[in-house]
Amino acid sequence: MLRIDDISYSIAGRPLFDGATAVIPDGHKVGLVGPNGAGKTTLFKLIRGELSLDGGAIVLPSRARIGGVAQEAPGTALSVLDTTLAADTERASLMVEADTATDPHRIADIHARLADIDAWSAEGRAASILQGLGFPPADQARPTSDFSGGWRMRVTLAGVLFAQPDLLLLDEPTNYLDLEGALWLESYLARYPHTVIIISHDRGLLNRAVGGILHVENRKLTFYNGNYDAFARARAERRALQAAEAKKQAARREHLQSFVDRFRAKASKAVQAQSRIKMLARMEPITAPEEAKFHRFAFPQPDELSPPIINMEGVAVGYGDRAVLSRLDLRIDQDDRIALLGRNGQGKSTLSKLLAGRLDTMAGTITRSSKLRVGYFAQHQVDELDLTETPLAHVRRLRPNEAPPRLRARLAGFGLMEAQAETKVGSLSGGQKARLSLLIATIDAPHLLILDEPTNHLDIESREALMEALNDYTGAVVLVSHDMHLLGLVADRLWLVDSGKVRPWDGDLEDYRQMLLTSPDQVPQAPPPARTAPTRPTAGRAEILELRAEVRRAEDRIAKLNEMLAKLDAKMANPAVYGAPAEAEKWGRKHVEAREAMARAEALWLGAIEALEVAGG
Repeated sequence: MLRIDDISYSIAGRPLFDGATAVIPDGHKVGLVGPNGAGKTTLFKLIRGELSLDGGAIVLPSRARIGGVAQEAPGTALSVLDTTLAADTERASLMVEADTATDPHRIADIHARLADIDAWSAEGRAASILQGLGFPPADQARPTSDFSGGWRMRVTLAGVLFAQPDLLLLDEPTNYLDLEGALWLESYLARYPHTVIIISHDRGLLNRAVGGILHVENRKLTFYNGNYDAFARARAERRALQAAEAKKQAARREHLQSFVDRFRAKASKAVQAQSRIKMLARMEPITAPEEAKFHRFAFPQPDELSPPIINMEGVAVGYGDRAVLSRLDLRIDQDDRIALLGRNGQGKSTLSKLLAGRLDTMAGTITRSSKLRVGYFAQHQVDELDLTETPLAHVRRLRPNEAPPRLRARLAGFGLMEAQAETKVGSLSGGQKARLSLLIATIDAPHLLILDEPTNHLDIESREALMEALNDYTGAVVLVSHDMHLLGLVADRLWLVDSGKVRPWDGDLEDYRQMLLTSPDQVPQAPPPARTAPTRPTAGRAEILELRAEVRRAEDRIAKLNEMLAKLDAKMANPAVYGAPAEAEKWGRKHVEAREAMARAEALWLGAIEALEVAGG
């Protein structure tokens, strides 16, 4: 059991924890959540003993082993598999001693302990973990120095999972994993035999891999049973109750204060007034909860292009003389929302670069709309920002003729307010850098926006804001992400990138997840349909596109009429309107006309939706 008793801790005079208490039973899987800067990573350091508490205590069982992933993973000449095996230091030292020990009793003790920790199956267990994290057998034999920093972090993660510490502390473990690795990790952690605490902004991971949420807020710790969705509901109910109680108390205080102000000076009421003054002094203030402080993304909207915006026929693409993808016959329209699925190394990033114009075709033809603008966000681009310059300087380079207030407004539209605008990028948080990179990718109002792992540094609120912005966006979106929550709410088409080909995935994301978890070593195949439906003739592509456009036009009409009705409602709620009968009649007539127009617009929208369904679109 992990017990956190009344702890206090400050950094440079700023308190991060003040009387914080929590208890986590053995074997629990817990998500540690809270606003950026609330102290989540600091709490991990306090648990590990890397920092000293100002007050209170953190109590663990004696001899409990704590494990976590280091911030950096250096490359060495040791193979990936051997590096993973070496992470279990007890097994490694016993194996070395078994080769050198001469005392028969010690040899017996060593082999008994090796049997207890199942040392003889270690290579198989380590290889299985590495396979799940994206290392095929051939790569497991390569030295870790052959791999990039992100892949070496996977090796480090594999090592700590293999060592199976009694308390496993993971800080954003999916940031350097792809979708397949993240899904595998979810499944592995759910079966992990010991206690796990995870700092994560991945809602899917927090929903499927944990059974409790430890929330850091206002220097306190609050434990909630259930997954993240259950936590969000419980917290919303608690906040609503707190707000209601604060409102009732404010009304009560106002009533008491009013009595005191009226009768304090009257001798006949002096005793009652003094009594109410004491009641006010004894009343424990209830503070209404602050609203979450996060900003929506303000994506500029592109103009509309004729479909298709990109068309490929027999395209091959790759590096040097080696084709990674071939025989691509793909089409993208401006209203497409496409998620790219596929195991690591199959070509998702290669396809993204081809669409972005970063790679040329090796064969076939690719036709782009003559006015097509493409925005491209890749994970590495966050690292390519100039760390010595400010966000304002980055945007000024792209828009040298715009006035500073306009440049600052652009930054504010991505949550980079005045303080961050003048801060050097090197001093910004990972989330703030990601917001700047998203601003740069969308500044030209692209017709096609390609996002390769855009959420790695974003907190849950920012991910929700990104999802809303993408759903409001009128350009095409191609998305690669390990965040299944984001994919499920944004994508309406799924493409599987596998074995050098790209083809539609006929199932949904849950089908894909189940396929990966049940047959991780098989080549992905589209699942059979859940039930057989009678076939119907499908309309031509041009007809379907026209019907989709009609649906969008109908939705735009409804949105504009809603705005008009809101203005008319506000106008008619003004008592001054009714002072002039002719004015009141005019606005009343306009209101009736708008209501009738709304009824017609809704009927047209329903008709367009039905026609699109019949056409198979």
